Parts: sequence; structure tokens; C-alpha cells
Amino acid sequence: MYELYIANKNYSSWSLRPWVLMHEAGIEFREHLIPFGGIGWENFRKLSPSGKVPCLVDGKTVVWDSLAVVEYLAERHRGVWPQEARARAWARSAAAEMHSGFTELRNRCSMSCGVRMRLHATPPALMQDLARLRTLWTDGLDRFGGPFLAGESFTAVDAFFAPVAFRAQTYDLELGPGPAAYAQRLLEVPAMRRWYAAALAETFRDVPHEAEILEMASLILDLRAPAQ
Repeated sequence: MYELYIANKNYSSWSLRPWVLMHEAGIEFREHLIPFGGIGWENFRKLSPSGKVPCLVDGKTVVWDSLAVVEYLAERHRGVWPQEARARAWARSAAAEMHSGFTELRNRCSMSCGVRMRLHATPPALMQDLARLRTLWTDGLDRFGGPFLAGESFTAVDAFFAPVAFRAQTYDLELGPGPAAYAQRLLEVPAMRRWYAAALAETFRDVPHEAEILEMASLILDLRAPAQ
């Protein structure tokens, strides 16, 4: 059975991607949650060469980085990417764009599932990222008919944008009707609901992450279990 190493569900957008994909695709795995700052980079690097999560272990094979994990799974399991070639090419391109782009959205709207925030400012770079996001999502939904980005089924491209749905909820991002409906659809996916419930139940707080969020936005509501 696969072993998937992830970090805290409240914060770890990169961990969410393979986790939600594997659950929705029915790919069995054992989950290992490594808290932020829990065992030290040098110790974790003995398992994951980059010292980062997510990390997938399949026997003697170790796969790190969320995109590499998805491609490894796609070689072994049907339905990770869309079956139709045109949809698959679009989905891979969109996922790769998310993997390497949307820098301002990542930096200014860091993932924290269990809080509701009001941004101090919406600079042009963030507006540009949101405009591109709206265009990309609308293109996929119109081109392939929905309800997911590349057609009827939840696939890897939806998993790559799953953290954006949590960011949209946390920061009340303006997405427009169609993209906003898609973000809400992602939040209602069963595996996303399980991830969210677990994120709310976490009592761990990563101090640097919390400080980073408050640099960019004001706290409106904290729905998480009390910190310990």
C-alpha cells in the first residue's frame, strides 16, 4: 500500500493535492501527518530528498513533489487524468500552470482553512492572478462541459486547484459567478469535506504561518479548535 506523508491539514496546500486526488480516485494509502516544525528538515530529508511534503512512498520507490506524485499515480491508475486526449492535454497544462504560477495569490493568500480573513489590500499583481484564474476556470468549464474543470469527473487538475477553493473561502475572493460556483463545488467534494473537518479539529498552530497571514489580512473569524 502507498504511504503518503503530508503536513498539517489547516495549512498544507501542497499536501492537499495528492491526498484529495487519491481519496476521490479510490486509491488506497496510509496517511502520515508530519506537523510543521515537528521533526526537523534534516531528519525528514532522510525520507524525502527535498525535505518537504507531500512525499509518496511505494515500497522502495520514493516520489516527492505534488506534480511528480500525481504523474506517478497516473502511470498506475486509470482516471487520474481525463481519458480523452484533448481534455488530458488541457488538464495537464492547467495543473502545471498552477504548480508553477499564481505567485501573488500564494504569497498574499496563504492557505489556512479554518479562519476567515479580510485582505488589507488587493494589489494589481493579485488582481492579475485572479483574472487569470477566472479565465482559466471558465475556459475549462465551457470547453468540457463541467461540472469539473476537464469534464464530468474529478481529476488531477481539480486536485491542483483544490487549495484555491479553500483560499477563496478564507479570503472571500471575487471570482465571478461561474468560477465561484466551481470553487463551491470543490468544497463540497466528499474528500474536501473530510480534509476541512480535520483541519478545523487541529489544535496545532504554526507561529510563522500565523504571523505571515496576519501581515496580509485581518482576522474576522477563527473556526478552529482552541490551540494547545
